[in-house]
Amino acid sequence: MFNRLVFVTGNANKLKEVKAILSEGGHPIEIDSQSLEIPEIQGTTQEVAKDKCRRAAELTGTACITEDTALCYAALNGLPGPYIKHFMIEVGHEGLNNMLVGFPTKAAWALCTFAYSAGPGSEPIIFEGRTDGSIVPARGPKVFGWDAVFEPDGTGLTYAEMPSEQKNKLSHRYKALEKLRAYLQSLPVTEDTHAS
Repeated sequence: MFNRLVFVTGNANKLKEVKAILSEGGHPIEIDSQSLEIPEIQGTTQEVAKDKCRRAAELTGTACITEDTALCYAALNGLPGPYIKHFMIEVGHEGLNNMLVGFPTKAAWALCTFAYSAGPGSEPIIFEGRTDGSIVPARGPKVFGWDAVFEPDGTGLTYAEMPSEQKNKLSHRYKALEKLRAYLQSLPVTEDTHAS
């Protein structure tokens, strides 16, 4: 079982959420972070995640996790998907809504893909979490990506409007991290998995 793990990310908001989720409950997993510039390939969410994690393990020389988030529109057959970061930068919250003008559905899902590598040369393992919802005009603070335009089904609130404790119990990231935590806790304890 892991006590400490390297999370390769340059996103302070993601780091904060991951630390909060993995530090809860029995057997908390502590996260060290490292920011690396890793070029992302084009492909499916799983292809992108595996390639990124493989490169991260080579660069860090240790076991690590990476994370990729996708926002998938039902009307667009899952796009923008893993390319949401670029869409968000270019068109903003209003543009994300305008992409669905004329479509009969605003349904969408948030997909989080964590990849874990045991170290350089190890094939990454994928853990995914999905939360269904819809795209709405921006509500709440506009400080974390597209959170202000995604309203999970049955909540009446966008991610941005929710207290972090509420979001962290139903988000796509939480669901993926719970699968990752279960996997890490199932590993045998070895010297490599303990904090030094």
